[in-house]
Amino acid sequence: MNSPIAIVMAAGKGTRMESELPKVLCQANGRPLVRYVLEALNQAGVEGMVVVVGYEAEQVESELSGESNLQFAYQTEQLGTGHAVMMCREQIKDHDGPVVVVAGDSPMMQASSIKALLDDFANSTPACLLGSLNHSDPTGLGRIVRDPDGRFVGIVEEKDADEEQRKISEVNMSTYVFDCQKMLSALDRLTDDNNQKEYYITDLPGIMLKDGEDVRALPVLKPIESFSVNTLEQLAEVEQVMKNLSTE
Repeated sequence: MNSPIAIVMAAGKGTRMESELPKVLCQANGRPLVRYVLEALNQAGVEGMVVVVGYEAEQVESELSGESNLQFAYQTEQLGTGHAVMMCREQIKDHDGPVVVVAGDSPMMQASSIKALLDDFANSTPACLLGSLNHSDPTGLGRIVRDPDGRFVGIVEEKDADEEQRKISEVNMSTYVFDCQKMLSALDRLTDDNNQKEYYITDLPGIMLKDGEDVRALPVLKPIESFSVNTLEQLAEVEQVMKNLSTE
């Protein structure tokens, strides 16, 4: 099995950031958001990366042009997270090993969490391993549903969750490790049969389960990794957390 590689989703505009920059180039404490993600992946032992670019792709390419272990894939139409992964087929088609899939606008990503997922993946060799988090306030997040024996059953988005499912504190944080070839096979059956007509990466674990594959969720992510950056207010929160960490 080859060393791990990563797909970093970095194609979005980030309209609510009130900036013309691609979202991943908006800065937290003087550094583009995507830089924190790449640093965490490198520290976790990920050797090769494919960055999916779209909006103002040339700006992201220019920012990351000095990275030797990095390729770019192009998502010219924004058709969902699963579609972003589809755009990487050419770069990853021959990879036999784990592929980490993460969002490029997650500056609080921790190398220790990625390494914990990769270590577990190496030991258990599932088709898919989701990095999850037990959140004190899971409002708005997709819940990890398990059977009575604790096995992963699926992800239920809040809008689709019933009253009992909304009480679940374990949430999906859009951090995945896939067996690359099994992921590519599942991508062939991913559809846009939803109201938004988009392809969602969150549908891949379900496809794999139907294939009889081993799909697991591991709650190793830290509360700090739940901080998202979709607005200027959230960016200010992240910067404050970073400053607090630097003084500890």
